[in-house]
Amino acid sequence: MNKFAVRTLALFGAFLLPAFSSVQAQDAWPAKPVRMIVPFAPGGPTDVAARLLTQKLSESLGQQVYVENRAGANGTIGSEATARAAPDGYTLIMGTTGTHAINYSLYPNPSYDPVKDFAPITRMAEFPNLILVHASVPAKNVQELIALAKAQPGKLAYASFGSLTLLSGALFTSMAGVDMLSVPFGGVGPLMTAITNNDVQVSVVQVFSSTSLLKSGKVKALAITSAKRSPVAPEYPTVSESGLPGYEAVAWYGLFATAGTPKPVIDRLNVEIRRLVAGTEIRDALFKQGADPVTDTPEEFAAIVRTDVAKWARIVKQTGAKPN
Repeated sequence: MNKFAVRTLALFGAFLLPAFSSVQAQDAWPAKPVRMIVPFAPGGPTDVAARLLTQKLSESLGQQVYVENRAGANGTIGSEATARAAPDGYTLIMGTTGTHAINYSLYPNPSYDPVKDFAPITRMAEFPNLILVHASVPAKNVQELIALAKAQPGKLAYASFGSLTLLSGALFTSMAGVDMLSVPFGGVGPLMTAITNNDVQVSVVQVFSSTSLLKSGKVKALAITSAKRSPVAPEYPTVSESGLPGYEAVAWYGLFATAGTPKPVIDRLNVEIRRLVAGTEIRDALFKQGADPVTDTPEEFAAIVRTDVAKWARIVKQTGAKPN
């Protein structure tokens, strides 16, 4: 072999080595523990869903997958940490409609882009909400609530906690053409106390969180905010079918990696998570939380994120909503 051939072979080998190493690294993934960031405090529904998944995912991947709570700024701190992480598949996040669709438009000078900075894997669940009113409110359905709010502009108080319930209320008042006083709360507990005491008259609350209130008889549910009736609360009509056509405001929880994470890693995670969510144990646990288990391909989930980012941006602009 002449010197030119040897040099050519060496250069060709040097060119292939990084690609070969990358393939080897992907094939070996995961070679160490994987962290799943939850951008909220422990004990909330996002945290519970993540811990359900990490236990089973650790078994199926053969490596520990652990939850790291990075709470603050309505999910922004944990989301930014994921966006800035190495794109190697060892940092994931359990994102939500709030962190990956709403916050980008609701907060000035966002520190991350929910579309460009993340690689969607799959949703895990949808959490439909109920429109609750205090028992003293003389409305038996959404149509009657709208009529009452129009007859008493500014007198009904609407409670919110977090970006989704805030904008759910803004969307409702905008579509219905009514004026309700917006009252933000720093947590679900204070919000529940306020509506129980009739300090506020209306709120949007997750199905699971509403159970004890409904049993007390101090509040009543008028409708569910999903596009179609939910299997977790089939007795309630949708807002759309009961007085406000086209209304939909649903929380989803889903898994993301950092943008640039190798596609074979994303695809493997997608396959494993979809299989686990379809299993009886996780499905039953999600149902008990008032969640509808749902999964997607990475491409389907990416399309949902883009659609929701645009939808909530329009609503923020139309209503002038500000963060709590």
